[in-house]
Amino acid sequence: MEEKSLDEDKLAEGQCSTPQTCAAGKKGISEDWMSLWIGLLLFILSLGVAFGTDLLGWGITTGVWTDISKALAPVSKNYTSIGGIASLGLTYLFLLVLMSAGAVALKADIKKFIIGFTIVFWISYICWIIGSWANIAVTTPSDMKKFGIDWSLKLTPEAGFIVALAAGLIVGNFLPGLASTIKEAVRPEWYIKTAIVILGGFLGVVAAEKLGLATAVMFRGLCAIVEAYLIYWALVYFVARKYFKFSREWAAPLASGISICGVSAAIATGGAIRARPVVPIMVSSLVVVFAVVELIVLPFLAENFLWKEPMVAGAWMGLAVKTDGAAVAAGAVTESLVRAKALAMEGVNYKEGWIMGAAATVKVFIDIFIGVWAFVLAIIWCSVIECKPGEKVRVREIWDRFPKFVIGYVITFLVILYIGLTSPAFLGKTKAAMGEGNVFRGIFFTMTFFTIGVVSNFKKLWEEGIGKLAAVYLLCLFGFIIWIGLFISWLFFHGVKPPVITG
Repeated sequence: MEEKSLDEDKLAEGQCSTPQTCAAGKKGISEDWMSLWIGLLLFILSLGVAFGTDLLGWGITTGVWTDISKALAPVSKNYTSIGGIASLGLTYLFLLVLMSAGAVALKADIKKFIIGFTIVFWISYICWIIGSWANIAVTTPSDMKKFGIDWSLKLTPEAGFIVALAAGLIVGNFLPGLASTIKEAVRPEWYIKTAIVILGGFLGVVAAEKLGLATAVMFRGLCAIVEAYLIYWALVYFVARKYFKFSREWAAPLASGISICGVSAAIATGGAIRARPVVPIMVSSLVVVFAVVELIVLPFLAENFLWKEPMVAGAWMGLAVKTDGAAVAAGAVTESLVRAKALAMEGVNYKEGWIMGAAATVKVFIDIFIGVWAFVLAIIWCSVIECKPGEKVRVREIWDRFPKFVIGYVITFLVILYIGLTSPAFLGKTKAAMGEGNVFRGIFFTMTFFTIGVVSNFKKLWEEGIGKLAAVYLLCLFGFIIWIGLFISWLFFHGVKPPVITG
């Protein structure tokens, strides 16, 4: 892979993920910092709608579709008149200018970047549209009825990530000319880190909303993820090191990717320990594939064995499924199946939203934990793992090692959570604002998976050990993570029932 030819010192310092950004890293500019600033800029612009100025409402959103002519629309009703095609064009031009300005700061070849980014954007977004086709994305029986379809792969719109990854793999392995043309814009870490900064605001809204569920559910969810995560991470790290002989550089991002939130956690951990960019990229590609498998399998296990413990079933989805969309979708599918079975078997009609809410609540706490864990690992790697005999750890070293984009993630999360808690009446406008920002987060995620595919040469991936990585993932996920998650869900949510609809 390209990373093999990079300056190892600069890679070790986490300053660059492509040859082009190493030069920028020498002057203190890195993709890490650039992700922080661009993410915060998009966050601030998105807040405009909450204060009466809709600055990003023209951004493109893709709904689940059966008629592709109705797939695209501006995210805000204030811009409905411009139509989906114009919205998509404006989104492309805005991101082209924004990212090109960042590329200039990173000392990229701007002409090549513009060409490469244009191709990356359009291929990625086409993949997202394909993934939103109803026969691929619809997850619940009620939605199938709504769209008038009798079958679906039930993969959620996150299937667009898989389509993008597959497209990138085709380009990276079979179209070397195209891969070379877009090389300057193939920067998966830059895209994902920017997306994570935006993600913080979105999760802040979710966290504020979930305060309205019940204090007990929130408290149990927090306890569950702390206990589960500390067990998960240690076990995966141990298995990877002892039985598969992975180095710490590989074992830590793998443990975080399987234990917390997949892609985001793997990237944050890789930055904290200064792993080569290839490491979190490979882990990320496995995360999305296994999340789909879990989404397909786990809700039906919950329907058969946990329909009498609905909140256990929901929390289990949050603890077991490793991407945000797939976890919430798994919670939605589980809710649909469990509510239907409880009504059929016992005549109990649970209120809608609580089972899925348990999954979302647990998942939010897991996501929040990313920033905390990245900081903890930065300190451990700095003071224990890589500390030479007689050498004292400098505070500056911990700061240099800490992934800066996580600061943006924490800022956006806390700002929105504070607004939600201190001004509940303002939460609706804040939610709309973060919905607009989340449009760009989705685009960055899709470009991340496409570019991950582009840099993933099968032959070199195999040489790096992706076969062994998949074996660790498979063994840990289905060997103990799913079942420990089930036990902890039972421990904290056993006997807790959603409200029942009467009459």
